[in-house]
Amino acid sequence: MGRTHEAIIARARSQVPAAFATPPGVRIRRGGLILLLAGLTGWCLFAFDFSPGRIVEGLARLGRILAFMFPPHLWQSWQEWAEILKGLGETVSMAFLGTVLGATVALPLAFLGARNIMPFGWLRHGVRRGFDALRAVEQIILALIFIRAFGLGPLAGILAIAVSEVGTCAKLFSEAIENTSKKPVEGVRASGSGPLQTIRYAIMPQAMPVILSIILYNFESNTRSGTILGIVGAGGIGFLLADRINAYRWPEAWSIIILIILTVYVIDGISARLRMRIIGRMENVQ
Repeated sequence: MGRTHEAIIARARSQVPAAFATPPGVRIRRGGLILLLAGLTGWCLFAFDFSPGRIVEGLARLGRILAFMFPPHLWQSWQEWAEILKGLGETVSMAFLGTVLGATVALPLAFLGARNIMPFGWLRHGVRRGFDALRAVEQIILALIFIRAFGLGPLAGILAIAVSEVGTCAKLFSEAIENTSKKPVEGVRASGSGPLQTIRYAIMPQAMPVILSIILYNFESNTRSGTILGIVGAGGIGFLLADRINAYRWPEAWSIIILIILTVYVIDGISARLRMRIIGRMENVQ
């Protein structure tokens, strides 16, 4: 059967080759797009002073820096360990509080941006564009603004993470609410329930596993982001890391990086277990 189809196609191609050829307009557009991308890439490489010699020189310097980091430093006194552990605790706490505050504000806003909840298109689109505006500003920029307003320390980092989380979580929460099945909604409405009861008993049980999974993942991600925020003055382990790098204390910097990696591993493992338990519990309830 397959050979018969191939023979028919081959015969048609030989009789009407123009029907199987790419139209000239399509070829011109493809060629123009390839030239545009190639020209843009070449201009960027030229404008950013890219050259093989510079890459080789940079890799050599990077190798020397990495050599300075080994072996990692091991702190000898409890006072030194206490400073590092306090910085790690500040970073994790900053990520936790920022994530919780952002998600708390984002959840009610998500209903305004969900198509199956908000019937007014102009309001829904306006709210969604607000989510985009919040997500468009990077956390490090927000941190610099809040450092100016509230001074150095974890408070600026918490507010920067929280504001960024409002935009991110609200968008993801609204999509989770939109993707819920209509059958439970129809069943609850058929029993005479109102809009709030429909949301409570039909929509939220479906959306909550996804929402909680998003919150846990963002907490893990914000732990890494909190390190960067600390470098610009928002406190935490990032501030200590920047201090060691500026003082060329590379072995200590490498030890701090190792502790950050281990902390992220631990949080990732705990979050994964919590996500599995929450999703399994919700499935049993449903």
